[in-house]
Amino acid sequence: MPKNESEYQSRKAYKQSKKEQDPIEDEQVDSESQTRKEQKQKQKEEKEQNKLPRRRIFPIWLRIIVIVIIAAGALIAGLMIGYGVIGDGNPIDALDVDTWQHLIDIVIGNVN
Repeated sequence: MPKNESEYQSRKAYKQSKKEQDPIEDEQVDSESQTRKEQKQKQKEEKEQNKLPRRRIFPIWLRIIVIVIIAAGALIAGLMIGYGVIGDGNPIDALDVDTWQHLIDIVIGNVN
């Protein structure tokens, strides 16, 4: 272990001394990394060539339609449960237009 700071090497000086000691080894590492890059590039190209187009079993447009239908069903079920179970009314009345017209009149203030 060095006892004073003059014995410490800077990082730049250390790298420079390593290059001077073993320049052949650095070239081998560079060439190995080049071949690895080339191999990865070749593998990527082969993968793209062998790739088949993806065919969806459940298309996106059908997914959207199914989600809209499920959301509408959940809304209707929620209305019927809220009006019939919580509100102590007939659940079928929650789907009646006259019921909604009455609610709108109450909110607006046109109650007779």
